[in-house]
Amino acid sequence: MNPKPLVRAVAALAAGATLLGTGYVAGSRHASPATSASAEHSDTGAARKVLYWHDPMVPNQHFDKPGKSPFMDMQLQPVYADAAGPDGIKIDPTLQQNLGVRYATVQRVNAPDGFDAIGTTQFDESSADVVQSRVTGYIDRLEANAPLQHIAKGAPVASLYVPDWLAPQEEYLALRRSGMDASLLAAARARMKALSIPDALVAALDRTGQVQTHLTLTAAETGVLSELNVREGAMVTPGQTIAKITGLTTLWLIVEIPESLALQARPGMSVDATAAADGTQHFSGRIREILPGISADSRTLQARLEIDNAQGKLTPGMLMRVRVSSASPSTQLVVPSEAVITTGKRSLVIVRGDDGQMRPVEVAIGRDAGSNTVIVSGLTEGQQVVASGQFLIDSEASLKSVLPRLGASRAEAASSAASSTAPGYETTGKIEQITPETITLSHQPVPALHWSAMTMAFGKPSADAFADIHTGETVRFAFRQTDSGYQLTKVEPLGDQP
Repeated sequence: MNPKPLVRAVAALAAGATLLGTGYVAGSRHASPATSASAEHSDTGAARKVLYWHDPMVPNQHFDKPGKSPFMDMQLQPVYADAAGPDGIKIDPTLQQNLGVRYATVQRVNAPDGFDAIGTTQFDESSADVVQSRVTGYIDRLEANAPLQHIAKGAPVASLYVPDWLAPQEEYLALRRSGMDASLLAAARARMKALSIPDALVAALDRTGQVQTHLTLTAAETGVLSELNVREGAMVTPGQTIAKITGLTTLWLIVEIPESLALQARPGMSVDATAAADGTQHFSGRIREILPGISADSRTLQARLEIDNAQGKLTPGMLMRVRVSSASPSTQLVVPSEAVITTGKRSLVIVRGDDGQMRPVEVAIGRDAGSNTVIVSGLTEGQQVVASGQFLIDSEASLKSVLPRLGASRAEAASSAASSTAPGYETTGKIEQITPETITLSHQPVPALHWSAMTMAFGKPSADAFADIHTGETVRFAFRQTDSGYQLTKVEPLGDQP
C-alpha cells in the first residue's frame, strides 16, 4: 500500500482542524466583550442594586440614571448598595487587625445606683449643749477658758457670783431663826425659786445655815467648747450663752454632690466613707437629709448624715472619699468606658451591625460603674460596639476625619501604604496644566476603565510631588481611584514624543 496518500490525508485533516480552531478562538475573542458585558450586566442587575451614578472626579454629585458626565468626557459610574451602607463603613479585616480594633458586647447587669463624691466631717450640731446663765451675775472664775478645749461631763465651766441671791437667803434664815410658821417659810422658799436659786443650793442653806452667793455651771455632756463667749470678770444676764459644748461621739459628714448628679441623690442612700489620711479606715451611714440649695462657688449640692466616732478616730474638718449607693441594685445597660466618644456636645459609640458595617450611634450616658459606663438610651442589649483605644479618638474633629478615612476605598488606602492591593492604571499623555493639587493631562484611552482619549485633571499625592515635570511634556503616568477622585502615583517624562 502506498503511504503517501494516507500522509497527505492526515496532514490535510490536521490543517483543517487548526484553521477551524483558529476561527473559533478569533470569533470568541471578537464576541467576548459584548457577551461578557451582557452577562455582567445580567448578573449584576440580578444580584447588585445600584444606589446612584456619579463621576469619580466629582464623587459628591449623584445622578439617578446612567449617562455621560457633565464634568468630564466619560460615562457615569454606578455605586452599588453592597459596596457600603448609607450610614456606615466597612473596614477590611487586615486593616482592623492593624488598627487593633477590639469589640465589646452591650450588656445588661445589676449595677448599684450610686456615685463617688467628696465629703468633710463637721460637729454634730444636733448633740450640742448650750451653757447659759439664768441670773444676773459676774464671772468669778472661768474653768474652761479656751475655745475647742476638751471638757468632761459634769466638769465645771464657770463660777458666777450672784449678788441678788444674798437678800432672799438671809431673809429665809432669819425667818427660820425667829420660829415663824411654815407658811412664811414656804413663801420665802418660793421667792428663792423664782430667783433661780437651785434646789441643791437651798438644801445646802438648810443644812449649813450659810448664805450661798456663787453658782457653778457644769458641762452636761463630754465634748469640746465649740463656742466660748465670755471672760473672767464679765457680767452676764439671764439667757446669755456662756459656752456651747459639742460632743464628738457622733459627727456629721457633709457630702458635696456635683450638680450633674444632684437628681440621683436621695435620703436613705447608703454611704461608705474612707478617710483620705488612711485608706484602711471606713465609716458607714445613711443620708439623713439633702440640704436645699446649690453652692454658687462649687456648684455642688450638700447631703448630710451622721457617722459613729465613738473611738475618736475622726475630728471635724477631715476630708473623706465617699461612695454613695442605693440599697438595692438596678438592672442597667453598660458598655466599656473606653467605647464612649465624648465630644462635649454629644456622646457616641461605634456600633458594628450584622452586615459588618460600623456606624456611629449617638447615646445618652449615665454614671460610671467601675470600668463601664451606663447607657441610658441609644443601644440595645447584645449589640457589638468598638472598644479599642487605638481606634476611638476623643474629639469631634477626629471623629469627623477618622470615619471617612476608614470608609475610604482600598484604592485610597493603597496609595498611601506600600502594602496596597487596589488596582492601578497606566497610560500616556501630554501635560496641559500643573497646580499644587492637580495635573491636567490629555491622555490616551484607558481600556481597563473603558475610557476613550480625553483631557482631565488627576490629583497629586502632595503639593511638591512630581517636581521634575513641566507643562507640555509627554509622560507615562499611573493612577489609582480614591473617594476624592483619581490620584497619580507615578509620572515619568517620555521626551518629545507625540
